[in-house]
Amino acid sequence: VQLQASGGGLVQAGGSLRLSCAASGRTFSIYGMGWFRQAPGKEREFVATISGSGGTTYYADSVKGRFTISRDNAKNTVSLQMNSLKPEDTAVYYCAARKVGRVGINEYDYWGQGTLVTVSS
Repeated sequence: VQLQASGGGLVQAGGSLRLSCAASGRTFSIYGMGWFRQAPGKEREFVATISGSGGTTYYADSVKGRFTISRDNAKNTVSLQMNSLKPEDTAVYYCAARKVGRVGINEYDYWGQGTLVTVSS
């Protein structure tokens, strides 16, 4: 699976951005998908995940209520709608895919290249 993230940019605090991740392959719907982020000088952290069917989602506490993860299996894409952005959301955001059976929050098999989100105060 190859992943290509896009949609990052510069936004003011309180604004919104929508990230997208396009995946290659015919079996996209079997993969759980996730978004992670890495701020300068910090470790990569989990943001959100969605099951293969899209029926189950889970969010980090820091983004719950502000971010929404979704997927379109017909288009092989997963998105992250980010609202009410804060300066602390500034990071490189990565999409990731994991095979069936992975259960750990950080257990992902494939990673995209990342897209930079900068939130100004």
